Parts: sequence; structure tokens; C-alpha cells
Amino acid sequence: MAASTDDDGGNVRSMEGAGSVTEDAGRAAWLQQARSYLRQADPVLARLIDDRPEFDPRAWMARLPPMDLYGALLFQVTGQQLSVAATRHTLARIQALFGGHLPAPAELLEVDPGKLREAGLSWRKISTLRDLAERLSDGRLDPEALRSLPDDELMAELTAIPGIGPWTVQGAMLIALGREDVVLPGDLALRKAVQAAYQLDHLPAQQEVLDIASKWRPYRSLATSYLFSAAFEQAGPPPERWPTRTLRRGLVHGRRHGVTVGSGAAGT
Repeated sequence: MAASTDDDGGNVRSMEGAGSVTEDAGRAAWLQQARSYLRQADPVLARLIDDRPEFDPRAWMARLPPMDLYGALLFQVTGQQLSVAATRHTLARIQALFGGHLPAPAELLEVDPGKLREAGLSWRKISTLRDLAERLSDGRLDPEALRSLPDDELMAELTAIPGIGPWTVQGAMLIALGREDVVLPGDLALRKAVQAAYQLDHLPAQQEVLDIASKWRPYRSLATSYLFSAAFEQAGPPPERWPTRTLRRGLVHGRRHGVTVGSGAAGT
């Protein structure tokens, strides 16, 4: 995404979260139901959906590195205050430090923080990611427990960590947990996409985005994926180091039902 507002803000397996659809066999029916609901609820989204009959909401997740919950949070923290292009280049350099993949918590703690700084992370972001990694490694945070928490409880647990705000957690819920009813009102790219789609003469504030998105419930993640798609198109292709198809199970669940997220724009 483009530049951001403010947010202080692994590759193991799919993290199946509360409020997510879990059966592959039901995906087509779920998408049909969700699209039908969104068409009826919002004429702007209806036009967007009908104008793109071949749109696969999952395709955008293939443009992200494979990641589990920690990887998704690392991805989001990296993208705070950065453009899409800058986020991609920084993530590629981080992957290069770890043999081509994003690090698990223990791997990140083993590397010299100076190497992460050389890869493009600020010291504040390094501190946040190390703090999170330590909590996941020493048992203060349990990934198994986190993935089963309702959205509001997960938000409370993770935003207690300095440097992690709502935008960071919302993005991770979309990418790693496949949550169905998430919107990122602080994401500048989403705000710009809403401005364009709804032909607004101003950049909508976060509350305005939430007000517009209220009619998308309980399918705000799918609606967001349609709006984010334009931002990804404008950002161009990802670096060659990033996989262009699913190579690890960590992406499968988040892609299963058309859940996507933008990168590079942080909100409160």
C-alpha cells in the first residue's frame, strides 16, 4: 500500500481461528452466499463484484510470503509506515537472512539484531518483533490458544505488546487466521480504495470506513479483498523471491475463503 498512518505496531502450519470457515468442500457455496449478500447489501460492491466475475479472492494471498501467525505479525510490523514496494523489498531481505523464508520466533531471536537492521527494519520494529518472539518462545503467549480466541480477545492480547496496534493485528487475522469479518479502517490503501469505489471527494476517515463497512457484516473480509485488489494491481508484481503460488500450509487457511490483506499501511 501507499504510505501509512501511525501504528506502533515462521512458516509452520495453518492457524485455524475462531469465526473461520474450515471445510474446503463448502468454500464455493460460502463464496456464492457471501457475494450474494454483499451484492444485496451494497450497490457499490455489487458493481465491483459483477464487473469482475473471474476474480479469485484467494489469488492475492499467493503474492505474500508463506506465513503463520508470527510471520503474519512480522509482515504487518514490517509494513508499518512503509509503501507496498518498500515492504516487499524489506521482507525479501529478511527472508534472505533465513534461507528464503520468514523466521519462526526462535530463529529471529538467534540472529544478530544488527542483521535485521541491515535488512531494513528500524530498531523499534526489531524490538517489537523480538518482544513478540520472546513471549511466544517462553510460554507467555501460546499460539494454539491465540488462534482460538475471538477477534476482540485476540486483539486485546496482541495489542498489549508495545509496537503492535489494531491494524497490525487485523492484518494478521486476515492472513494467518482466515477470519471472515475483519476490516482495516486505518489502512491507507483501503481508505483510498473506498474513496475511489464510492467516488468520494475526500479521503475517508477511519470511522467513515467503518460506517461504510457496517453493511458488509458478516463478510467484511471478502468485501475488503475486492477493494484491496486494486491496490495490489497498482503496486505491481512482488519480488522474485516471493512465491507466486502456495508452497506452505501456513497460507492455505487464510486463502481458503478469499481472505486477503493489504500491506504497507498502518493504522491505529
